[in-house]
Amino acid sequence: MSRERVEMDRLQELVRLHRKGVPVREVARLLRMGPSTERKYRKALAAAGVLEGPEDELPELAELRAIVEAAHPRTYPRQEVSTAERYRAVIEAQLGDGVGPRAIYDLLRLEEPDLQVSYDAVKRLCRRLRGARPPRPQDVALHVETAPGDVAQVDFGYIGRVLDDRGAPRKAWVFVLVLGHSRKLWAQVVFDQRSETWQQLHIDAFEALGGVPRTLVPDNLKAAVIRGSFGAGDERCLNRSYRELARHYGFVVDPTPPRSPEKKGKVESAVRYVKRSFAGPRDLASMRIEAVNEELVRWVDGIADRRTHGSTRRIPAEVFEVEKAELLPLPKTRCTVPRSIWCRWRAPTSST
Repeated sequence: MSRERVEMDRLQELVRLHRKGVPVREVARLLRMGPSTERKYRKALAAAGVLEGPEDELPELAELRAIVEAAHPRTYPRQEVSTAERYRAVIEAQLGDGVGPRAIYDLLRLEEPDLQVSYDAVKRLCRRLRGARPPRPQDVALHVETAPGDVAQVDFGYIGRVLDDRGAPRKAWVFVLVLGHSRKLWAQVVFDQRSETWQQLHIDAFEALGGVPRTLVPDNLKAAVIRGSFGAGDERCLNRSYRELARHYGFVVDPTPPRSPEKKGKVESAVRYVKRSFAGPRDLASMRIEAVNEELVRWVDGIADRRTHGSTRRIPAEVFEVEKAELLPLPKTRCTVPRSIWCRWRAPTSST
């Protein structure tokens, strides 16, 4: 078993993908695991009988942890027994308050001038304690011509200042979802990029489209992808609430690799197009956000989706009439997202 552990929430997604029938190599790619790592966890989970079953009845995180710990118990070589172990209670309490290793070490030195523990020992113990705690919701924060209904790319783009409902100017961003096959757009302007805003925008987009793409490709913004919380190192993983949204609507998330904007070129181009062709000719700074979004819906329906697309040489609205039938159906129940400030008004949805 490697030192770097995979967080339980990602293993829950591994179970879901295998239950969906996703090929083994594709599961490893989507979850950013090496083939041997995916095989190791898959064998442990298969032996426990949890890879079979309905997609909407996944095992709990505690059950997955018990399976993994039983199959691959964590062991430490002698040299990894920390010299900072005697200060474990203090270090653990400080970590719980959000204090970092350097500040904890300085605190220990201040209270004990003859401290016989190195900073590296404190840092290693902090890393181990962080890896051992269960993932929290706030921590666990996925080319090409594509088949109809298969892929959509999503991203934010800064669009300047817009008036809020009180008439005060505020920084605003446009959220854009573009379907990979038809290049059909859905867009909305908001005042923040928080996780609940990100999720609500997905829900509104799915309802406007009348279905759900099978794969969503987001950028590495914090609302979708964060640093892993269960293992050591700089590995990035999905925001837990975003993964739960994916389970509710049945799509797979395939994050853009860090520093690889070309992997989501369709939405990068779509965001630039919205900023240039929609925002460019308009004085958004003098418009309230409700009016901006009403105008944005008219522009998408009447201009963006009716133009001949530069890459496909086809009209997105016409291609979407075929692609729409290939989208996953909307679930029977609407996923609920905590209300945020921008939800005080409801933007209009596309008539498409």
